[in-house]
Amino acid sequence: MSHTLDLLVYPDCQLLDASGPWQVFASANELTGKVLYQLRLLAESPGPVTTNAGMILQATHALGMTPPGNTLLVAGGSGVHALEAKTIETIAQRAAITPRVGAICSGAFALARAGLLDGRRATTHWRHAEALALQFPKVQVEADALYLESGGIYTSAGVTAGIDLALSLLAKDHGLVLAGEVARELVMFLHRPGSQAQFSEGLKAQMTRQGRLRRLVDRVTAEPLADWRIDTMAETMAVTPRHLARLFRQELAMTPGAFLTRLRLEAARRLLLESDTSTALIAEHCRLGGGEQMRRLFQRHFGLPPSLYRARFGSGVAS
Repeated sequence: MSHTLDLLVYPDCQLLDASGPWQVFASANELTGKVLYQLRLLAESPGPVTTNAGMILQATHALGMTPPGNTLLVAGGSGVHALEAKTIETIAQRAAITPRVGAICSGAFALARAGLLDGRRATTHWRHAEALALQFPKVQVEADALYLESGGIYTSAGVTAGIDLALSLLAKDHGLVLAGEVARELVMFLHRPGSQAQFSEGLKAQMTRQGRLRRLVDRVTAEPLADWRIDTMAETMAVTPRHLARLFRQELAMTPGAFLTRLRLEAARRLLLESDTSTALIAEHCRLGGGEQMRRLFQRHFGLPPSLYRARFGSGVAS
């Protein structure tokens, strides 16, 4: 049976928050030649809706006048803060009788206003996470996650993370094979796991304001598999290893060794997902010790052993 999926938009919503997830489900229909998802674009009333990018979407259904479907997703965008109380009330009413409800990016503010996130874990765009936590103290905000499910309610980080969430929902409905086909059709990585951080370790580190450390971070991030050691990193900065450790703690809240390990784990993760190279060879190539040491590190940082991570999130290259 066809699954009815409603996407709620409003003036000044984020264009990609709407178009990205929509395209995932539309592509699933196209690739299978079946109407797996009956897609409905909802707004406060049918008609044109101008996004924050200036592009106009044509809403086909009114939120308050349309029977609930199987899934309701709320797009994010600056306009979410201008939604009328009546609209929020209608979202709450529909959520009570809709099997699956979620929000993209700052759409989480609409769910929070509706009381749907109270006592639940939730995420949103990193820029808005602090505001969400302050305005709604009953919500357990996890600012670093790409997307989360808590008590049947789904939330995601900004823009492209909405596509990751949509691929995750598609995989739940119709399996990883179809989700992988859709991801390849969209020329993107098969969905990133929801627990993955919104920023890579390298990008996080590059946001430091410390000039000298920034230059070192850029070099190590560009070549994480080079023969970096604590002493060579310190020598590059012309400081002692102890002073280097102090700078890393002050600026990045981690040791130089932990930073290097995380960068190499990211490299190993990409190889796992994009090749059929054995775990032992990947561990050696990425300077992570042997296969068993890499397994322990992977379990600690990603919550899964390498083999299961590859099976769950791989692109299908690996056998």
